[in-house]
This record gives sequence, C-alpha cells and structure tokens, in this order.
Amino acid sequence: MTTTTVRFREGAGRVCLDFIRTLRYRGTPDATEELPDGVAVAAWVRQCGPCPLDVASESPDAARARELREAVHALIVAAVRTGDPAACGDDTRHRVNRAAAAPVPVPALDASGRIRWAADDPVTATLALIARDALDLVTSAAVTRVRECADPRCGALFLDQSRPGTRRWCSMDTCGNRAKKTTLRARRSGSHAAVSEV
Repeated sequence: MTTTTVRFREGAGRVCLDFIRTLRYRGTPDATEELPDGVAVAAWVRQCGPCPLDVASESPDAARARELREAVHALIVAAVRTGDPAACGDDTRHRVNRAAAAPVPVPALDASGRIRWAADDPVTATLALIARDALDLVTSAAVTRVRECADPRCGALFLDQSRPGTRRWCSMDTCGNRAKKTTLRARRSGSHAAVSEV
C-alpha cells in the first residue's frame, strides 16, 4: 500500500494566511477543500505546525478546524476591507477568541541546542497558534499589507513583504508564472495577427 503525501501551500507570510489557503481557489467554481477529514488536518499540522504529531494519534475534528479557518478568513477580510476587524461579526469574533484561548505549543531547548515544541494536544495548540496569529495580524499595521492574489482563479490572501508593497501574486512560481505565460501568449497572438494583416 502506498501513502500519498499531501503538500500544503506555505509562504503566505503568516501561519494564519497559510491556514486559510487550505480552501484552494476560494470564491471560484473550482474551490477545493484540502481539509476534508481529520487525516488531512493532522497532515497540515505535521507539515505547517511547530509540534511533532504522531501519525497514529487520534484523528482531529475536521469540522472544527474548517470552522476556525472560515472565521479567521472572515476576520482578516473584515480588517482589510473596513479597517475594523470587529466588523466580522460577534459569532466570528467569539469563535476566533475561543480558539486563541487554548494553550499554545511550548518551546524547550534540547541537549543538541535546538528548540523543540510540545503540546498535550498538538492539533488544538496549533489551531490556538493560528487564532492568535490572526488576532495579532488584524490589530497590527501589517494588515495593510495583506493582499488578494491578482489571479482571479486563485483567491488566496498573502502578506506583501516587498519593499515597495506592490507584490501581485501569492506565488511567482504558480500564479505569477501563469500570468506571465498568458501575457506572452496574448502578445504573440497579437504579433501574428498584425503580421497577417500586412
């Protein structure tokens, strides 16, 4: 039996932004759920969270993880669009606050000089870390640097850490590259059309 390793997208600039990207192509007809079950949630925590997670550990509650993800998304969108994170509504705010109240992973220096993270419940602790990161983001000046990918098929949010603040795509390797190829094809089509008219 072969095991398929799911590779979740990272690199949005904040762990809360990476987490909300688990609903791929958000807001489009191609929206894809990357956290359909507890196995997928555990895989995300293993890949993106700080704590080790035993493969044989109990399967986490996927519905709870998805509910937090959508609440975090609503919180960030409210902060970006209105400047007021509380505009997300009481239910959303309470959901994020409840998740943030759980214990977070704890660091310890091991004998080799490396930091090791631990938690009694690594999934809940990682979700708490995500919620706290979202609360920190929406109440800081960094929220003004949150952008939506310029690719209309993508829908991902990312933190623009470029000096001029003009980053357009969530990833140059995927969305940015696709946009460049589309522009190049359009130019070539236009050139061929112009030549054929001569």
